Amino acid sequence: MRNLRSANALPTVRRIFLVCASLAAIYFPTATDAREMVRKGDVVVVPLRGEVSPSLLMFLRRAEKEAESSGASAIIFEMDTYGGRLDSAEEIINVLNRATIPTYTFINPNAGSAGSLIALATRHIYMAPVSAIGAAAPVLATGEDLPGTERDKTLSYWAALLRSSAIRNGHNPDIGEAFMNKEKEVKVGDRVVHPKGTLLTLSAQEATEQINGKPLLADAIADSVTDLSRKAGLKGRTVALDPTGFEQLAFWITALAPLLLLGGIIGAYLEFKIPGASLPGIFAGICFTLFFLGHYLAGLAGWEVMALFVLGLVLVLIEILFFAHSTIVVGVVGVFLMLGSILWAMIDRYPGENFFPTGSMLALPLRNLFIAMVASGIVIMLLARYLPRTSFYRRFALITSSPSGPSLVGERREFANAAALVPGMQGRSLSVLRPSGKAQFADHIVDVITQGEFIPPETPITVVATDGMRVVVKGAK
Repeated sequence: MRNLRSANALPTVRRIFLVCASLAAIYFPTATDAREMVRKGDVVVVPLRGEVSPSLLMFLRRAEKEAESSGASAIIFEMDTYGGRLDSAEEIINVLNRATIPTYTFINPNAGSAGSLIALATRHIYMAPVSAIGAAAPVLATGEDLPGTERDKTLSYWAALLRSSAIRNGHNPDIGEAFMNKEKEVKVGDRVVHPKGTLLTLSAQEATEQINGKPLLADAIADSVTDLSRKAGLKGRTVALDPTGFEQLAFWITALAPLLLLGGIIGAYLEFKIPGASLPGIFAGICFTLFFLGHYLAGLAGWEVMALFVLGLVLVLIEILFFAHSTIVVGVVGVFLMLGSILWAMIDRYPGENFFPTGSMLALPLRNLFIAMVASGIVIMLLARYLPRTSFYRRFALITSSPSGPSLVGERREFANAAALVPGMQGRSLSVLRPSGKAQFADHIVDVITQGEFIPPETPITVVATDGMRVVVKGAK
């Protein structure tokens, strides 16, 4: 009897809400607890281990925002990496240069390749007794050197980026450039610290050597994070922030944001167009939940964004269920709140920045939202045209007569195509139309929707328009 269920929006919304709430509950309580761990004045220790990759970027960005928003007094990155992707290293450098609290790198024991470039983006560098930093020449993914022109362009760009980052954080810019370019000579005063011909790599003892009363690169050698805190004069309680198992998931979710939005919009459309189907609504709920969950894990969105989306959804439902016959203001406000929350979730805003985003902050979110809206519009038009002809739709769509039952065994079942109905055709409502439901025209039982009015059962109605699956009706005079 699934084909005869009422096209009521409320059960649909309840299913979507329950799915969203269940999925969110899996993670959000633990995330809240993690935020409460960091208190004002604490020293936050963040591990920076393994390959420099997009997932590491996600974690470091979240950790920095959490430390700053909680009022931490400093943040220490405990580093052990042989490098990784330059594009991720560039993003991490930009994140660290945004920091508004003192940043420390504790090299324990390796800061190789891209790791050395990241270390220069923190204000203080400490090294374990047996450790090294340097050798950051860019290479291809295969490990081979870059070809001539590409190598020159890459070195030129990174030399400028590293010099500005090193100067901002009080480090010698020539050292950062020598990490990448073997043709760079490093001089401090009249002393040649590193001649041309090889990439610069420094041991802990070399990096902390005092030249003209100032260490070459690192502030000091430290045996541990506790020793670093003592030597740096950090008084706050030490709190460790570790990556969660969702950091990699967050990277993929944010990368697939347009597809998730597309899936959510199409799923919601199918749920309201095919009353007997439950899967599209569940699919839409999962897509929107994953979208907000991924951006939450990536440090881009908070609880307030999801609350804004839910508020917009509630207003849209109120419009459909109660005010559709008199006004559209409530629904329009709800739609704008939902779109605004989706856009807000994708904006990369740091603590202390202005509430209103800049053009560069809006560029990627607007692009993703535009792609999702255009793609969903195209898909919806194609579905409206071709879906009624598919076997999938026939499984759920209303049939031309009551479905086979004990008294109707052997009755031939025929699919009713909305195209058989024409404007002006008279019929009657079989269920409450608020604004969608079932109606009968001659031998056809079809899914219809009104222009906003509520129509009780067994009321004469007239077809106003048809468009693919959509049959618009009004009360007959």
